[in-house]
Formats: sequence, C-alpha cells, structure tokens
Amino acid sequence: MDIPMELYLVVSTIMFFAGVYGFISRRNTLTILISLELILNAVDINFVVFNRFLYPEQMEGFFFTLFAIAVSAAETAVAIAIIINIYRNIQNIDIKNLNKMKN
Repeated sequence: MDIPMELYLVVSTIMFFAGVYGFISRRNTLTILISLELILNAVDINFVVFNRFLYPEQMEGFFFTLFAIAVSAAETAVAIAIIINIYRNIQNIDIKNLNKMKN
C-alpha cells in the first residue's frame, strides 16, 4: 500500500505548527527546546518525503535528513547542558527569570 504524499505533508504541517505554537506560548526553556525539536523534525520529514517522491532512486534526502538529525541531537545536548547550568544558578528555568543572570 502506497501512502500519498499529502498525508505525510499533513503530519509534517501539524508537527510544525504544534512546535511553533509551543515555542511562542511556553515560558519554560525545556518546553521551548522540545517545541524547537518538533519544528526541526517536521522539516526532516519534508526532506525525506520530497526525496522519495521526486527522486525515488536517489538517497540524498535521506542522508541530508540523517545529518540534520545528528546536528539536532548535538544542539539538544548543548541546550540541555545550558539549561542545567541555568537551573543550578537561579533554581528556575522560566524565561522571565533569565534576567537574573545579568546581575
């Protein structure tokens, strides 16, 4: 059974806008990071889908997506390390409390 491209794009669009909504509406740095990961994963899905439907015999989209996932994992590790350091300094990870770091 072959799944049409539109269904993949619908899933990707839902993930993207859920990430954008979470990024804009949340105040916790960890949930903002999770929302950013949703956005990046939605883009990765688009790369794979367009590669599969436009160039079914080539693998460039898959390799690019694997590279993007690796970069995303490294970015997440660095961001979590920063969030842990922020929590150690001010005992809170809300965005509104990050102004205390300036003092």
